[in-house]
Amino acid sequence: MCTAVGHQENHYPRFYQEIRERGLNANNLSTEDDEFTPTEPPEEDQGIVVKNYRAAYMTWSQLQQVKDLGILDIISPEERKRQEAIFEIITSEFSYQHSLSILVRHFKDSADLKKTMTATEHHHLFSNISVIQEVSKRFFEDLEKRHQRHPVIQDISDIVQNHATHHFEPYIVYCSNETFQQRTLQKLLSSNTAFRESLKQIEGSEECGGLPMISFLILPMQRVTRLPLLLDTICQKTPHDKAEYYAARWALKAISKLVKNCNDGARRMERTEQMYTIQKQMEFGKIKPFPLVSSSRWLKKSGELAAYTDDLSIFRKAFSYKSFYLFLFNDVLIVTKKKSEESYVVLDYATVEKVEVEEEITDSKLNLKLMMSPNSEGRCEQMTFVPESKLDRARWVTGLSDVKQSNSIANDDLPQYEATKAYMPKAPDELSLQQAEVVIVLQEVDGWCHGERMRDGERGWFPASCATQITNRTAMENNIQRMARLRKETDV
Repeated sequence: MCTAVGHQENHYPRFYQEIRERGLNANNLSTEDDEFTPTEPPEEDQGIVVKNYRAAYMTWSQLQQVKDLGILDIISPEERKRQEAIFEIITSEFSYQHSLSILVRHFKDSADLKKTMTATEHHHLFSNISVIQEVSKRFFEDLEKRHQRHPVIQDISDIVQNHATHHFEPYIVYCSNETFQQRTLQKLLSSNTAFRESLKQIEGSEECGGLPMISFLILPMQRVTRLPLLLDTICQKTPHDKAEYYAARWALKAISKLVKNCNDGARRMERTEQMYTIQKQMEFGKIKPFPLVSSSRWLKKSGELAAYTDDLSIFRKAFSYKSFYLFLFNDVLIVTKKKSEESYVVLDYATVEKVEVEEEITDSKLNLKLMMSPNSEGRCEQMTFVPESKLDRARWVTGLSDVKQSNSIANDDLPQYEATKAYMPKAPDELSLQQAEVVIVLQEVDGWCHGERMRDGERGWFPASCATQITNRTAMENNIQRMARLRKETDV
């Protein structure tokens, strides 16, 4: 490459999973090459995949060509910020492309690693990542050509819109495969010693920077969710009476539509497969079978709970202490008895609007009391559960609360946190996070936060060590305004 992007760090480009674009915060396009302080390594069982991140490359203002031509003396401070925002999309795509090449060359194309798994497992793990790499390469080449014309770039919105509309569809395929990818990786790590040993050797190589493979596998979703924010920054730095502003708006709509399709594809595939699996595991016996599989149903939380039960009827009152396995979906709660690891006998079920939740104190413990309205047999079931911990109780309460009130929140008084580490969920009620995403936190219990991801309103739990609180009042207000604007303009 013959331009500044290629020359500045041609030999040692930064990994995309370790950078944070300044444009993710529309109000913080500084010109200093600020570094983010590394954080303490996370606990391994929390699924945090990258421990720190840094600023990406040099800024547009630092380019030698910009200095030599005296451009900074003749353009306005506003235009300078706009150029920074445009240039950052180019530099970050270069970094992203480099990380993709590591994933393909060192992981996907590794003969030693491939030998440790079946062809199907290999496909589930890497999907169409080679196609994604080619897509990124063409996108970067078009951006780079525009930059070669003149250091002051008039616009790149047309390039973004063209690629988002006509070339980025492979991202939807890749993101839709996420469920199979995560399950395959977990299975291989837990039951395949040869795979673990081969993977450990690759991850420890200098070329891979000691980063885990999962941090490379999530790159496409990480990149595609950042692009709308970077485009929005260009919109905000462009005068609203210019043609470039409207071009940026159209590009923003195009890339946001792609992100929505990626999210929907991943969610639909995960939920459909999940419902079929659970349906096969349930035995209804004497209870009238419930048609579980539905395109509009998904699992919110499941788990085992000890419970006191009050079975009330006209003729008797029985009191007992049992262990139950609950499945909470977005529209129904199913109470089962665990028969084996993959088999459950259904004891009762009720739609969520017929389930009342109370918290009661007994023996200095705060328990959950579920009251299920009379079912078809005319019986009313009262169940008092005893969660193992304060966190477990909170997660059941929020699970039941969220299905009853799923409206998005935008409260100025609620704390906002910025993700400093990517996090992959390990349970249905957990929230996936990409670095630099903003979350409105509703509560914190025993080192875990329950919050709403601002970009799409998804709720869930995540380790508090993944994020840091935003204390700047102006930044908080700007985040809320930005997300409201993005959702309104892009239907995301």
